[in-house]
This record gives sequence, C-alpha cells and structure tokens, in this order.
Amino acid sequence: MQNDRPMSTENAVLESKYNVTAWFYDILDYPWERQYRRWRPQLLRDVAQKVLEAGVGTGRNLRHYAPGVELTGIDLSSKMLAKARRRSRNAACAVELIREDATALTSCPESHFDWVVSFFLCCVMPDALQPLAVRQFERVLKPGGRFRLLEMVYSEDPALRRRQEYFAPFVEKVYGARFDRDTLQHVENSEKLRVTNTYFLKKDIYLVIEGNRLP
Repeated sequence: MQNDRPMSTENAVLESKYNVTAWFYDILDYPWERQYRRWRPQLLRDVAQKVLEAGVGTGRNLRHYAPGVELTGIDLSSKMLAKARRRSRNAACAVELIREDATALTSCPESHFDWVVSFFLCCVMPDALQPLAVRQFERVLKPGGRFRLLEMVYSEDPALRRRQEYFAPFVEKVYGARFDRDTLQHVENSEKLRVTNTYFLKKDIYLVIEGNRLP
C-alpha cells in the first residue's frame, strides 16, 4: 500500500535523501547498529496489539516484535521500504508496510493503534514539522494507548559534545538528523499525550521518551 498525497517541501527533500542513502544505509549504520541491536529487544519486549512504527527504515526492528503484534510500518522512502519488506519475511508478527508521511498519516484511522513506536525519526524531522507528527500520534493512538520514542540529543559532557559536533555535519548531510531537536518539548506541549518516563540508554545521548494518550 502506498500513500501518494503531496508532502511538504521539507519531507520531499528527506525522501530524496533517503532514497539515495537507502542503497548504503545499513553499511553506514553498522558501527552504531552493533549497539542498537542490543537495545531493540529491550525496547520492544512489551509492545503489543496494534502497533504503528513511524520511520520503519530498513526494518531492523521487525524481527523483534512479538508474534501477536499487528504492525503497520511507515516510511517516506520507497527504497528504504523495499529493504524493510525483505526483512519482514523474518518477522514473527503480521506486517504491513506503507509509504507514508508521519506528519499526515492519511492512511491511518483515528484512535486505531495501541502503540506508536519511533526510533530516530524526530531527530531527522525539522523542528517545524515535529508538532505535526506529534498531533498525528495523538490522533491515531487509542485513548490509553502508549508510545515509545528513541532519539539522539547533545550530551552535557564536554568531551562527548565535541565528538558529536565533529560528526554533526556528516550526520545531517547523510541522514538529515540533528542532535539539537526539541522532541521532548514538543511531546510535553501536547494536550493529549502524557510523558510518563524518560531515560537514557547510553550516557546522556540516547533519550527514550515514553508515555500514553490521555482518555
């Protein structure tokens, strides 16, 4: 299934970037994936029922969902989705992959999902688009539904911060990602989403934001 609704200029640029990056994404990401693959089972262990994964990418999470999950995975990039479809063959759960804009979610019904999961999506999204994505998460989550977001932020440690600043131009050029996004603030500003927990997986860089949709 594919959503062909026109998207914003910013997202069109991201789509073009990832349609190119998709060809070598897993190779580029390998040094970090050695860490991420230890986190994925932990972050997805309690995710159940109807799940939206926003920014499914090349499908690295797919094999970690429990058999009873009904997963809808979305991504802007058709090339990234092509890789995710190959990985979906090894998933234990039902998987539907859709080319979709997280700031619109036109293919997703209101109050439909028990969970919204997103890893490294919002740090790729320009700040102006993040409130749009948050509003869509509000809309598609059931009352009481839960969300879990994983993002990268700048460290308060001077040595780590300098290292991040060194890599920042490469990260933004290849992935469109930045370490200075205000994702937590955007979620906290939501009238319908409640943040219940935040914690770091490593140092003070990899931030997990958890919460639920208010009744």
